[in-house]
Amino acid sequence: MTAWAEIGAAIAAASGQPFQLGRHEHAGGGCINEAHVLHGRDGSRFFLKLNEAAKAAMFEAEAAGLNEILASHSLRAPRPVCWGSAGGQAYLVLEYLELASHGSAATLARRLAGMHRTTQAQFGWRMDNTIGDTPQPNTPCPDWLEFWRDRRLHHQLRLAAKRGAGRRLLEGGERLMSALAAFFVGYRPQPSLLHGDLWGGNYGFAAGEPVVFDPAVYYGDREADLAMTELFGGFGPDFYAAYREAWPLDPGYGVRKTLYNLYHVLNHFNMFGGGYAAQAEAMIGRLLAETGR
Repeated sequence: MTAWAEIGAAIAAASGQPFQLGRHEHAGGGCINEAHVLHGRDGSRFFLKLNEAAKAAMFEAEAAGLNEILASHSLRAPRPVCWGSAGGQAYLVLEYLELASHGSAATLARRLAGMHRTTQAQFGWRMDNTIGDTPQPNTPCPDWLEFWRDRRLHHQLRLAAKRGAGRRLLEGGERLMSALAAFFVGYRPQPSLLHGDLWGGNYGFAAGEPVVFDPAVYYGDREADLAMTELFGGFGPDFYAAYREAWPLDPGYGVRKTLYNLYHVLNHFNMFGGGYAAQAEAMIGRLLAETGR
């Protein structure tokens, strides 16, 4: 049985409906996975992600994250159909959604605020996943400061050291981790369900409904999701006004958003190198200046 036939058989088994692959076509996507649209002979369509076989756990965690979002009954996300390995490759099959780039930003914001109201007892999640293709540890922790320091910043700084980051960045990062308490005086976030990788390329609209995809789910400070929306753009004033109306933000968000986005900039350095190291170093400098160090 070919890999395509194996995937087709898995779709049929998972959906409970006969499926025969008519054709497949490459789909636009990111730089991490290969993407295809599968066309069944009955007119059905599915979205397929492929990667090397070693990435099977990454797809399993992505499917679990999408189901976590769907279970919150807030934002729409493509429903996972099946995942596994075939022909020496890992695969993830998702519900196919016809996406448009335009829709109501205010509705997206209100639904996101609704998702953030889904909580659990501790920060983290029941399984580790990935941010991009970087491992993201989610071991649950009752203390947010500890979680952000150990599972997020320290993790990325350790990877950055292996990547060849300069001494100034690494030493600044260590100083920042020892000063984290200064950013949380009088502020105690609750463990909110987060998308985890919410930039402008990871949402769209299907029949007018906001849809999110490619998550890096965990439970954390909702400000971390909002901060990432500001990192690369793609979210306009209507989005932020509607979110603040649905759930106002703490005044300290204006400073903490740099702390939260530092995680993503460090991750981009660890994935791509280049100027992200200088950007991370500048962010660390601004944050240390806020603490007087």
